[in-house]
Amino acid sequence: MRTTAGAPRTRTQWLAVAAAVLCGIAVASNVGKVSIMIAPLRDAFGLSLLEAGWLSSAINLLAMSSAVIFGFSAGRIGGLKLCLAGIGLGLVGGVGSLLATAFPLLLAARVIEGAGYMAVAVSAPILLSAASLPLDRRFVLSVWAAYMPAGIGLVMIVAPWLVVLGGWHAIWWFSIALLSTGGLAVYLQRHHYHFAEAEVDGKDDGGLAGAWEVMRQPLAWTLGLLFATWALQHFTLIVWLPSFLREQRGLDLEWVALLSCIMVLANVPGNIIGGSLLRRNVERGKLLMLGSGLSGLCMYAAFSPLLPDVVRYLACVGVSFVGGLIPSSIMSASTVIARTPRQIGTFQGLSMQIANLGQFLGPPLIAALVASRGDWESAAVLPVGAAVLGVLLGAAAWKMERGYGVRAGR
Repeated sequence: MRTTAGAPRTRTQWLAVAAAVLCGIAVASNVGKVSIMIAPLRDAFGLSLLEAGWLSSAINLLAMSSAVIFGFSAGRIGGLKLCLAGIGLGLVGGVGSLLATAFPLLLAARVIEGAGYMAVAVSAPILLSAASLPLDRRFVLSVWAAYMPAGIGLVMIVAPWLVVLGGWHAIWWFSIALLSTGGLAVYLQRHHYHFAEAEVDGKDDGGLAGAWEVMRQPLAWTLGLLFATWALQHFTLIVWLPSFLREQRGLDLEWVALLSCIMVLANVPGNIIGGSLLRRNVERGKLLMLGSGLSGLCMYAAFSPLLPDVVRYLACVGVSFVGGLIPSSIMSASTVIARTPRQIGTFQGLSMQIANLGQFLGPPLIAALVASRGDWESAAVLPVGAAVLGVLLGAAAWKMERGYGVRAGR
């Protein structure tokens, strides 16, 4: 089968799909490694609590401010070039961190890693779309949505063993190895990342007009805001659960890491199930409403002091699992929002930029609620309220997408 640009594609190139997903998992490991290793980093560099907070949130700040720009760039220079550039930036940032001798250098390296993360996050969906048949594309993009929990969960799994071998440096070398493997895999599959000629609109030059066409669609903004409600819930749980298990229940760090890891990884099968349901033409709006509603109920149970601890923990896992329906439904919506291949990056960037607002604001708002009311349980109002808003936004998205004249699984 020919795989050059414009050639007809007869089947989805699953190795090429796996290579692009691996790049996402690799940059997600970069996102998660700092929060896991924050205590060793504070000891090694003498960081204050404020400096540690800036180091941890540098990636979110970059995503909040420039994701759309990265998405626009993907349309201009091409998904493959931007993805490989992102891998290169991640490698430079990782090596820079290992060589850093002071906080400013460490923070600068973190910002470079953040640029690499954004470049891969908005460009990999373009590669995935190019490597897959239209029939499989919605499922492939839904699976891609699991890259973040998969990468963070992977780092959580290996951290206890790697720390024994080489401290925080070993975690950074692990991420560098993942990035190198992902970059090499994508490069070797480069001939499969071309759209068929019939899918390319010759009038679309990937310029401002194409980006504006995406950004003026109310559905794109509605899905982005819904993504933010989910990000707030999930990252609230990621921050809250380890602290609760350690401070309120006195569990050893090994148990805290294991239970937190299970919770995060539960999001991965949720994403895959969401993709499978979309592939069976279940409407996107239904999945968004179902995911938001069930995650809200589970979040309420997780924060309820009236329930046994086992039930509360299973509710945390439930939030992560059923919430997987949300990112899988939103990220696959580029099959509806993007009218041409070059617009995929713009939509991915827009949705990520809005979602990172919820991810960035969630933890400090939770901390403020706990500080003002004196207990963790009272903070449930924020994530549960976000879930209720998610249900309303899901209903709105359902109605809007019907106006496109397509089924949700297009």
